[in-house]
Amino acid sequence: MTLLNHVSIVTNFKQKDKTMKNILERITDHPLVFDGAMGTMIYSKGVFINTCYEHLCITNPKLIAGIHREYADAGAEVIETNSFGANRIKLQGHGLADQLDEINRASVRLAREAAGGDALVAGSVGPILKAGQVYLENEAAKLEETFREQMAVLADEGVDFFMIETFSHIQEAQLAAKVASEFGLPVFVSMTVGKDGETQKGRSIERLAQILENDGHVDGIGVNCGVGPAAAYSNAERALAHITKPFTVMANAGAPQEVDGRMIYMSTPEYFTEYAKNMIQLGVRGVGGCCGTTPEHIALMAKTVKSLSGVKQHVVISSHADQKTPSVDVIPLAKKCNFAAKLARGEKVTSVEITPPRSIDLNPMLAKCQKCKDAGIDAINIPDGPRASARISPMVAALAIERDVGIETVLHYCCRDRNLIGMQSDLLGGYAGGLRNYLIITGDPPKLGDYPDSTPVFDVDAVGLTQVVTNLNHGIDVGGNPINPPTGLLIGVGANPCAIEPERELQHYLNKINAGAEYAITQPIFDPEALLRFMDAAEAKDGTLPVVSGVWPLTSLRNAEFLNAEVPGVEIPDAILERMSQAKTKEDGQQIGVEIAREICEAIADRVAGYQISAPFGLIDLALRVLE
Repeated sequence: MTLLNHVSIVTNFKQKDKTMKNILERITDHPLVFDGAMGTMIYSKGVFINTCYEHLCITNPKLIAGIHREYADAGAEVIETNSFGANRIKLQGHGLADQLDEINRASVRLAREAAGGDALVAGSVGPILKAGQVYLENEAAKLEETFREQMAVLADEGVDFFMIETFSHIQEAQLAAKVASEFGLPVFVSMTVGKDGETQKGRSIERLAQILENDGHVDGIGVNCGVGPAAAYSNAERALAHITKPFTVMANAGAPQEVDGRMIYMSTPEYFTEYAKNMIQLGVRGVGGCCGTTPEHIALMAKTVKSLSGVKQHVVISSHADQKTPSVDVIPLAKKCNFAAKLARGEKVTSVEITPPRSIDLNPMLAKCQKCKDAGIDAINIPDGPRASARISPMVAALAIERDVGIETVLHYCCRDRNLIGMQSDLLGGYAGGLRNYLIITGDPPKLGDYPDSTPVFDVDAVGLTQVVTNLNHGIDVGGNPINPPTGLLIGVGANPCAIEPERELQHYLNKINAGAEYAITQPIFDPEALLRFMDAAEAKDGTLPVVSGVWPLTSLRNAEFLNAEVPGVEIPDAILERMSQAKTKEDGQQIGVEIAREICEAIADRVAGYQISAPFGLIDLALRVLE
């Protein structure tokens, strides 16, 4: 390629660039979902590994286009071109160097067709050197020209940005980024490191992140390939502390295992998705898949990630508290209900969580509530579709409890299952029926429960719904229409002192307070110091609110390990796990669990407004023992 031709290509591309989407704007606005493995999918279609997979763009375009479409249909917002190894040096090994231009152009066209008008197209550029090779400065000019030749074609054909990926040599990655920056496109560089967070040459992920953070040719940083979701999460956590640029993660689907002579990736889409969700909460701005991942992995991941608070574009709820409307008498906190009155007086409140049944028979649930009332408990806490499972309507359960037992309820209300109109109707109807105390939560995506194919709504998150209730309490509905008399709902919100990303959780909590929250209930607390740190941080930013601490009496080591591993927001210190491991019988486990719960209550007694005790496995007596 002559210098004149190269300059012409760059000029033409820059003219087209004016109308193109910008990856940096989109990834700043919300985390993006990338596609999954191409090689895995090609191999699964019966193509042997001695084939040049990039050459399939022109020899079997239907196959490549079909894979791209599967990922686009799965919800991928970024489709990578099938051009990873389509540079002159790699293609020479297959005798295809003379088709470099045609292969790369076809790779972009096929990806663009599948992407449609919504998804971005990333020009995939892989390394020229193998992982075990040595980077030699006297070879840099040859590598540079090889990268430039391929990138010029990809840029001219219209990729939205470059994804320089699976590099293990930082010098080669920087060289590729320098060349890519010549084309006026955003440049993302993704390195490959092992479980220990180091390249084969011993360069740590922290050092790689620092180098790329300070490289003016690099717009985004990431890791891909090499490790499964768990190790990728650990590497991301280490890298994020050193960068401000957007970070992406494309993990393998776990470690491969040999099955009948074939290497199979055993990680399920569910396992993969759970880590993707955690990565987003950690601060990762783009997630996708590498070796072993399929459209099934991406579909489940996309569905879950796009429903997360802070990712989904929620309906904006404005405050109407100052709107000029017919005069209404706003109900003060102390007059909303007995629970609210105790909070207003600074007295300790207590509640016990009882889950609505999977049956139409309410009698067993009502009997448990009666025990709680007899024991002097202030309220019954009723989850709304806990862990995204279907049970009898929590609102129906709450109405029955208040009517038949005569004890107040704290009704959890989540944003997952109903649209904004339905939620407002429920709140008004519940209030008319006598329900006064709500805990506003965003809710788990259906993926976490029994119905993974259900569609979440999430018109708003907990902040938005809190504002809705605040407006209703001031006599205004979501459309700005007067509601007179107004509601007098006690507004509770959730708090997660052990969140993966503390600063983000703290800001979310403060946003709830600003939206009108009147008290908070935390996730089960096993580390008192974590709760106290969270409260101190909130109060330092004028986030003072009565906090009711969640308390969970553990029943066994297995119960503790499950909560620690599977329930979002629950962190159990090793010291508690060690204590639970000493239980010899079921009774021993319950007794130790109660002792730990009592110690936690005592440690935080002078800071919290009360306790919300869980009844694991419906063991009401166990919950009541904590408060004896």
